[in-house]
Amino acid sequence: MARVVVDAEGGDHGMPVVLDGVCRLSMEDTDIQMILVGDADAITDALETRRHNPARIQVMHSSGAVPMDEDPRSALEARPDCSILVAMKCLATGDADALVSAGHTGATILAASQHLERLPGIRRAALAAVHPTEGRHGPREDPFSLILDVGATLSATAEDLVNFAVMGSAYASVISDNPKPSVALLSNGAEPNKGTPTIKTAHAALNSHPSIHFIGNVEGLDLPRGTADVVVCDGFLGNVVLKMLEGVTEVVTDLAKDAYARKFLWRLGLTMLSQGLRQLRTMTDWKQYGGAPLLGFDGVIIKAHGRSNSRAIRNAIKVAAKAHDRGLSEEIRKGLASAT
Repeated sequence: MARVVVDAEGGDHGMPVVLDGVCRLSMEDTDIQMILVGDADAITDALETRRHNPARIQVMHSSGAVPMDEDPRSALEARPDCSILVAMKCLATGDADALVSAGHTGATILAASQHLERLPGIRRAALAAVHPTEGRHGPREDPFSLILDVGATLSATAEDLVNFAVMGSAYASVISDNPKPSVALLSNGAEPNKGTPTIKTAHAALNSHPSIHFIGNVEGLDLPRGTADVVVCDGFLGNVVLKMLEGVTEVVTDLAKDAYARKFLWRLGLTMLSQGLRQLRTMTDWKQYGGAPLLGFDGVIIKAHGRSNSRAIRNAIKVAAKAHDRGLSEEIRKGLASAT
C-alpha cells in the first residue's frame, strides 16, 4: 500500500484541479493512500462537494504556496510552512512513500535538497521527462523516450552523466517494464570522438558500465525517431531540447487547426488523415505520462507539469505509487553499486 503525499496548492490551476484528480483516483480500484497538503479548511470544504472515498484521503495542513514567478530560495525562506515544504518533510520522515507536485519546479528541487538524503554516489539530482517518439520502446511499445537531465543540474560532469544514465535506466526499467532499456548520450555526432571532453569521458565510462545497455551517442534528429529508450545530457541542453520538442508539437497542432478552418480541400485532406492526427495527439499528450521523476534523492518524487489537469494529476500519483512499489530507489542503488 503506497502512501503518496500530494502538494494540493501547486500548479497553474490551483487546488480544484488537484482535488479533482485525487478524488477521481480514490474511487478507483486501488489501494493507494493519498495525503493532501494545503489549507486544511479549504480542502475539507472542497472535498464535501466532490464524490470521493474518504478512507483513501488524508488532509495535512500547510500555510501558503510558492508562486510560479518567485525565486525558489527566497520563497521557501519566506514561507517555512508552505505546501511543498510540509509535503517534503512528510516524505523525509517516512510518513509518505512518494510525493507529487505540479508546483514550482525549482522550489521542489530545493525542498528535496534541504530535507532528503541523496542516494549513495549521487552528487547531482536529475529531472527526467518523457517526449514522444516515432519508434516504440519496451515490451509495452511505449511511444516515448526518457530524457534527463532537463533542468535540475545545469552543468554536469562526466561522472554526473554516468549517474544520470544509471538512474534513467532504472526508471525506464521500473515504469515501462523494460528489462534492458537502451541508453545514449546526446551529442553533436554519433561517433565516439564527437562532443565535449565531458561527453567523451562519459562515453568511455558508459561503454564499459556493467549495468547499462549503452548504444553510444545520438544527435538531435534521433530524439523524435526514438533511437534510444533513455537519452542523457546536462540540464541546460536538456531543458532547451525539451522546450523545443514541446514547441514543435504545439505548432503542428496549431497548423492543423488553422488549415482545417481555411479551405474545404484542406479540411477534406485533414479528414482523410484524421487517424494519423489522432495518433499524433495521443503520442504528444503529456497528460497521460503523469509527470517527470526527480531522481537522485532517497525518495520517490514526481514533478507533474504546471498545466496539469485532473487526469494528469491522477496519472502522476499512479506513477509515483508504481515507482515506490517496484523499488525504484533500490534499483538505482544496484546500478550504482555494480560499477564499483
